[in-house]
Amino acid sequence: MPNWKEILDEIKSFRAASDSACDITRRKYLSKLYEKVGRNIIIYYSGWLQKGDNRDTLVNDNDKNGFMNSIYKLDRSKGLDLIIHTPGGEAAATESIVDYLRSMFGINIRAIIPQLALSAGTMIACSCKEIVMGKESNLGPIDPQFMGFPAHGVIEEFENAYKEIQKDKNKIHVWQPIIAKYRPTLIGECQKSIVWSKEMVTDWLISGMFNGEQRAEEKAKNIYKELGDHALTKSHARHLSFDKCKEIGLKVMPLEEDGDFQDLVLSVHHSCMITFGQTRAIKIIENHEGAAFIQIK
Repeated sequence: MPNWKEILDEIKSFRAASDSACDITRRKYLSKLYEKVGRNIIIYYSGWLQKGDNRDTLVNDNDKNGFMNSIYKLDRSKGLDLIIHTPGGEAAATESIVDYLRSMFGINIRAIIPQLALSAGTMIACSCKEIVMGKESNLGPIDPQFMGFPAHGVIEEFENAYKEIQKDKNKIHVWQPIIAKYRPTLIGECQKSIVWSKEMVTDWLISGMFNGEQRAEEKAKNIYKELGDHALTKSHARHLSFDKCKEIGLKVMPLEEDGDFQDLVLSVHHSCMITFGQTRAIKIIENHEGAAFIQIK
């Protein structure tokens, strides 16, 4: 199968005959991937790397319309392979999307990560029965972010301030300008967002990836701790490799296990990335039949 340059050359060859050369090429490889796996294929792709990180490139409620469009008329008994590339986004939208996908396909959903599925993208992957990753693929921490602040970090900072002031009242003057940047009720809201995130992901892992297994709850809680504890992950931007994801207990399968499958997945990925680079598209939700929801800016 072709690499990035060869796909780019293929798109250029179409350009003389069609303005939708990127679409033609992308759909060609989506169709070939469907022929290979015999399962429904939907790509959920954000162009944040090319277009910048803003609400439209993040997981948001408008994405539900894309999934509704892509799932319409599919044979749901074939299950779903969801190819994800996203920086993450809104927790409420993530919960709603997972609920909708499960209402359509049950737990017969496999996540495929050609490059990056971070934050809420990792949460969506955790809701699937298994995750396919390559040597170049990464998931990310899922510690909740609230109003741009890491929820765990906010609570940790308040706790440190309290402990230091208890020991030395003069530290009030040091901590006062730091704490002043936070609005009232922030601590409580951060605590609630942590509980919400934990409940969502552990429930999805128990009912999906570890459905019917012994110690499912224990496995799910251990994985959440590894992914959701800011003290362990150190940074929300951290990238977690295939080996790390396997080590913490996720059911991850190597993309390289089947060479033809790997080539087709990466051809779809390259086609999407070139689409973002050469068009005004900022997000693509599309199935193997060409039913597409493409946001442009």
